[in-house]
Amino acid sequence: RAAAEEIGYPLVLKPIAGAGSADTYRVTSAAELEAVLPSMRGVPEASCEEYIEGEEFTFDTVCIGGKPAYENVAQYLPKPLEMRTLEWVSPVIITVRDMAQAKLAGGIELGRKVLGALGMGDGFTHMEWYLTPKGEAVFGEIGCRPGGGHIVDQMNYTSDIDLFREWARVSCHGKFEADATRKYNVGIVFKRARGQGHITRITGLGDWLRMCKGWVAEEKLLRPGTPRRNWKHTLLSDGHVVVRHPDWDEAYKMSFAAATGIQMFAE
Repeated sequence: RAAAEEIGYPLVLKPIAGAGSADTYRVTSAAELEAVLPSMRGVPEASCEEYIEGEEFTFDTVCIGGKPAYENVAQYLPKPLEMRTLEWVSPVIITVRDMAQAKLAGGIELGRKVLGALGMGDGFTHMEWYLTPKGEAVFGEIGCRPGGGHIVDQMNYTSDIDLFREWARVSCHGKFEADATRKYNVGIVFKRARGQGHITRITGLGDWLRMCKGWVAEEKLLRPGTPRRNWKHTLLSDGHVVVRHPDWDEAYKMSFAAATGIQMFAE
């Protein structure tokens, strides 16, 4: 409560040891804070932070001696907190093929400085940052681990490599031997069924597959008869599809065609 008073509203309340925006809340008033606090009784330690408005990205690396041998940026659409609070949303994450674009420069530069400041050695890192409307890069998460939600798989599809193998090679031998050329923007779309119980039907999938023919990397939606997952407990929800394309606009279009055009139902 004292931190909230000092920081001001809106703010974000989240666990120190958390993942996937679980037990994370956007709080806009003292009354909302009082309503949220009982929900966090099972959280051993939490942080209270200023709420940052802006687009949200990742900065992922595989490092050797604290220097990136591989770098990745992906965009969350919408932001993870919205993914976690709005059931009807189909979360979309797209890796960025062109990391040289000016709008990403601040986040990448700051991420590299973080590696040095924290004394990173060999291995994976996953950071999340905001690009504010004023063009400022503000970091919200720094982790010495791979990102979740199949983002390593997306990175593999981005460059046609196996980062799990390279991670092991870096950790054991201090070498990264894969070609890190970025070939594709890779979008993953997580679907949530309407209703509760078991999956009964899927609509729009056939049309979407035909529209994206040649660019679909994965289609792993839960099939009819499978119990629906609790969307509040897992970002993976009721399955996903993955598309990739050299052009960002095409990857974006195909990803959001899946987000809006594919529907799953449960009862």
